[in-house]
Amino acid sequence: MTRQISVAHLTAVDLSPPRFISEAAEAGFDAVGLRLIRVTQDSPGYPLMRDPVMMRDTQAALRDTGLMVNDIEFVKLEPQSDVDRLVPFLDAGASLGAREVICAPYDMDLSRLADRLGRLSELAMQRGLNVSLEFFPWTVVPDLMAAHRVACAAGPEVGVLVDALHFDRSESTIDQLRSMPAARLRLAHLCDAPVRDSYSDAELLHTARAARLPPGEGQIDLGQIIAALPAQVSIGVEVPMTEATQDQGYSKTLKRTLRATKAMLDRVDQHMPSGSS
Repeated sequence: MTRQISVAHLTAVDLSPPRFISEAAEAGFDAVGLRLIRVTQDSPGYPLMRDPVMMRDTQAALRDTGLMVNDIEFVKLEPQSDVDRLVPFLDAGASLGAREVICAPYDMDLSRLADRLGRLSELAMQRGLNVSLEFFPWTVVPDLMAAHRVACAAGPEVGVLVDALHFDRSESTIDQLRSMPAARLRLAHLCDAPVRDSYSDAELLHTARAARLPPGEGQIDLGQIIAALPAQVSIGVEVPMTEATQDQGYSKTLKRTLRATKAMLDRVDQHMPSGSS
């Protein structure tokens, strides 16, 4: 099976969008995810909606390389979030040809969270974009089924992003993943990591943001996760490796990540029954 593979911006978040696109193309990726909204104080975001020069440079990089933008991020839905103020962000994503908007659950009021997620989905769909909610073990939406409940309350078009790291370190199960409606699963992020019985919040955050591994280099059962996903799911890799990148540079780590991802997907495909979805 031939799959298009995208690389999430967190994998090389210190690179501006134009340079990230160029490096991703050189490594052999088909698409990128772009971080247009800053997530933490020590991690950059690139607000192309307010930077016309970088927007033009980014669009030029896409034309020159032939890469696509798979998704834009990262919308933290918090108690004070005003979704309507995200219209310029959505417009920027539409102008880049993005498909998906990634959101994160940081509001303890799940009813309000679902309402705002639904409103964001409406605004996104008006611009040809879809919205997916990502779950994180340290948040109020810590696992797959919690994310599914919020997505269902938000509306029929809201998806759930399955990140292999968060899936493995949450209470999510393979049976639950198999039971999910395929229409809700449009995007998955692959990576690997060591597996232990338990983790502190600090350990969860550090690994997620700076110490992942390419697929197949850790202990997560990626084969089962990939096999349980719908055949049409969009595959992205999110593999920030701060120490390795500092030592080897972005070019080598991106190429290493893509090689490992293709090898993992090939192994899974070889063991899939004929005609399986």
